[in-house]
Amino acid sequence: MNGRFQVSGVRRGPGIRRPGAKDSWYIDAMRTTIDKAGRVVIPAAIRERAGLSPGAELEVTTDELGIRLERVASGPKLVKVGRRLVARPSVDADIRPSVDVASLIEEERNRWP
Repeated sequence: MNGRFQVSGVRRGPGIRRPGAKDSWYIDAMRTTIDKAGRVVIPAAIRERAGLSPGAELEVTTDELGIRLERVASGPKLVKVGRRLVARPSVDADIRPSVDVASLIEEERNRWP
């Protein structure tokens, strides 16, 4: 494992060519350290590009490239409408992933014999 970090929403790679520069390359990465308690500080520039704010939940996994940090999607909030509880999204529509409800229903129907 090479110890590189990947934050969802942040482009990564060995280098990205700057527009207009012929042979100029730069690394789209920053270094950080792990403290005695195992905490890692994500540099402010990366947090801003990834849209991470204090209290944001991250899922930590490992894969063949190293350690991966991914933002955890917020679940819906239950709101009482009349005598019923209704699930309302907790994030804006442009941030939510699109879901194909018909395929989810079909998968659930085919799951049972």
